[in-house]
Amino acid sequence: MIETLEKLSKEELITTFLSEKTAQENLLHEKDFKITKLQSELNQLKRLIFGSKSERFVPEQPANQSSLELEVEKLPEEPTVQETITYERKKSGTKSKAHPGRTPIPAHIERRTEIVEPAEDITGLKKIGEEVTEVLEYQAPKFYVRRIVRPKYSRPEKQGVVIAQLPSLPIEKGIAGASLLSWIIIEKFVYHMPLHRLIQKFAREGIKIPPATISDWVRQTCRLLDLLYEKLIDEVLKQNYLQADETPIPVLDKDKSGATHQGYYWVYHSPEKKIVLFDYREGRGKIGPTEILHNFKGFLQTDGYAAYETLDTKRMTLFHCMAHARRYFEQALDNDKERSEYALRQMQKLYSVERTCREGNATYEQREELRKEKSIPVLLEMKEWLKTNYLHVLPKSLIGKAINYSLERWDKLSLYATNGMLEIDNNLVENQIRPVAIGRKNYLFAGSHDAARRHAMIYSFIGTCKLRGIDPELWLSNVLNRIQDHKVNKLHEFFS
Repeated sequence: MIETLEKLSKEELITTFLSEKTAQENLLHEKDFKITKLQSELNQLKRLIFGSKSERFVPEQPANQSSLELEVEKLPEEPTVQETITYERKKSGTKSKAHPGRTPIPAHIERRTEIVEPAEDITGLKKIGEEVTEVLEYQAPKFYVRRIVRPKYSRPEKQGVVIAQLPSLPIEKGIAGASLLSWIIIEKFVYHMPLHRLIQKFAREGIKIPPATISDWVRQTCRLLDLLYEKLIDEVLKQNYLQADETPIPVLDKDKSGATHQGYYWVYHSPEKKIVLFDYREGRGKIGPTEILHNFKGFLQTDGYAAYETLDTKRMTLFHCMAHARRYFEQALDNDKERSEYALRQMQKLYSVERTCREGNATYEQREELRKEKSIPVLLEMKEWLKTNYLHVLPKSLIGKAINYSLERWDKLSLYATNGMLEIDNNLVENQIRPVAIGRKNYLFAGSHDAARRHAMIYSFIGTCKLRGIDPELWLSNVLNRIQDHKVNKLHEFFS
C-alpha cells in the first residue's frame, strides 16, 4: 500500500484521500441516520407501551414570554412577636349544612313491598304510622309470554268457524318475538355479548335455548332486514358528501385450517344525513369502494389510502383528512421538535376556526366565510413552509415523512376550506368504527364471510340510530314488528 502511494503524484494523493474521506463521511452519515431511525422506532414503541395515546398538542410556553405574575420586592423581615388570643364560641346543636338526603328513586320504578313486623307480640296494639325505607335493587331482565288468544265463533247452521288471523310474527312459527330478537341483537352487537353468554342468561331464568336455535334466530332476523339494508345503501349513495374509512375484521375461513382470514369493513358516513354504512369485503383492494360507489356523485373524504385514488374523479371529488396529517407531525415530535411544533401550532389555528363554528352553530355559509377569512391564509402559509422545509430534512426521517405526506396531499387537505358543507377531518367516521374495535376484543372473529356481512348490516343500523339519538333496541323492535306487512317501496319510512 505504501509503495503504491509513493508512486502517485501529489494531485493524485489528494484526490485519493478526498475520495476516501468522502466515503468515510458517507458511511458515518449512514450510521447516524440508522441510529436516529432506530431511536425513533424505540421512542414510538415506548410510547405505544407506556405513553398516552392522546394526539392533543399542548405547546410549551416560550422561555422569554412575560409572566402574568408580578414580582414583588422582598422586604426585610421584621422580628416576630408572639401573643395569645382567647375567645368563646357557641356550638350549634345541629350541623351547619343540612345533608341533602338520599337520592330519590324515580316513581316509575316497580315497587315490591316487604312488610317487616316487630318481633314482639303486637296483639291489641294500635297502629299509628309506619317508617318506609326504599332500597334500589337489581334483578336480571325478566322474560314474559305474549299469549295471543283468538276466540273461535261458530256460524249458525254449521256454516263454519270464525277466528281472527294470527298477527305477523318476525319468525313464522317461532317462539321468539320482536322484542326478544331485538334484545339479542343489541346484546350481541352493542354490548358485544357472545351468544353462549346469552344462552347462560336464558338458563338462569330456567329457559333452555340450544346454541343452534339462537344462532338461527340471529340469521333469520338479519335475513328479514336484508331489503332494509339495501334501502340504507341507496340512501347513503344519494348523498353528495361522504366520509370513508376501513377497519379489519378476522373471519374464520373453511379453506384456512387453524387460521383466520383478514376481512375488512369499509365504512361510509354522511355527516349531513347522519347515516352510516358498513360494507364487508374479503380484502382491502380497490374493488370494494369501486363497486359500492359506482353510482355515487359528490365529495368523498378519505385518509389518502391508494384504493380510493383509483375511483372515477369525473363523478366525485376526492379530498383528505387533516387529522391524519396532524398525526404524522405529532409522532415526529421526538425527531424534530421545532418543525413538528410549528406544524402542530398552525393546525391548531385551523381547528380553532372549526371549534368556533361548531360552538356557534354556524350555517354552511357562515362556516365557509369564516374559513376564507381565517383558515385559507394559514393553509397558504403552511404550504410554502412545507415546500421550504422538505429540502432540509431527511426524507426517511419521521419529520421527513410527515412533511412529505402533507405536501403530496396539501391541495386535497385544504379543499375543505372552500365549502362550508365539508368537514376538516374524518373523525366522525372513525368514531363509528370504534365500537367494532371493542367488539373484536370480545368475540375475536366472525364465524364466516356471511356472518361478517350480517355484522356489517347490523352495525349500519345501530350506528345510524346512535347518530340520530334513537334507542336502537326500540327502533329494531318496532321494525321487526312491522316489516313483514310493510310495503317494499316504503321502507325508507324506517329512516325518516
